[in-house]
Amino acid sequence: MKVDDCSHTFENLAVSVLPAHMRRLQEALASPWQASIFAEPGIGPGTIAQQLGRDGDFKGCYVLCDGGRPIYVGISRTLLARVRQHLTGTTHFNASLPYLMAQRKVEMRGSRDEAMQNPDFRTVFVDRQQYLRSCTISAVEINNAVELYLFEIYAAMNLGTGEWNTFETH
Repeated sequence: MKVDDCSHTFENLAVSVLPAHMRRLQEALASPWQASIFAEPGIGPGTIAQQLGRDGDFKGCYVLCDGGRPIYVGISRTLLARVRQHLTGTTHFNASLPYLMAQRKVEMRGSRDEAMQNPDFRTVFVDRQQYLRSCTISAVEINNAVELYLFEIYAAMNLGTGEWNTFETH
């Protein structure tokens, strides 16, 4: 029985589909985008899409790289908007990666909201967003939900991004 309209068997996904997506991602990694374009004030996903030669935002998998070294793999139904959130967001919900990075640098007690109100934590959070803006981003469009979710784990393991990627449930 199909799950989320995925017509592939798990074996076919593992042997053919995910490796094919990985080849496309490797090609994208060869010509990445500057992350800073996602943080321009007043520039939204539609304009970013135009700058990247795309028709609009898209569903897919993205990789953040520091000096060509992959550091984080993520997925989103609105990839351009999601990357922009990491770089410009102001909460632990919409900027979860810089929040996680700040959390590892500043020991905080209390809730996530309380951490975001703490000036010391907030300084490190903003610093981590600045760092991410200096990175590059590569992405591949993947429209099927099953392929996309499985590919995130596949790419993270393949690219060795375990420092920042986790698949632990909350």
